[in-house]
Amino acid sequence: MQLITAIGISASIFSAVCSIPQLIKIIKEKNAKSISIPMLVILIIGLLLWAYYGILLKDIIIIISNAFSAAINMLILAFSFIYKKLV
Repeated sequence: MQLITAIGISASIFSAVCSIPQLIKIIKEKNAKSISIPMLVILIIGLLLWAYYGILLKDIIIIISNAFSAAINMLILAFSFIYKKLV
């Protein structure tokens, strides 16, 4: 594996999993009071556009990492709506 490929894969992994701690915190605390809905919506749109860009390029690393990130952030968005209504 070339260094540039390893860097790309590493960056994709870190980017893809960076929102998981936030998701876990929201679920554990059942509190999403401080989550910005507009920021999440903009982020999800950007991630989905990146995934589509990966599809156009046929780059599986871009597709998987951004689709996974979009899914995690959609869960954060869903739990944000659920827990903001409970408070």
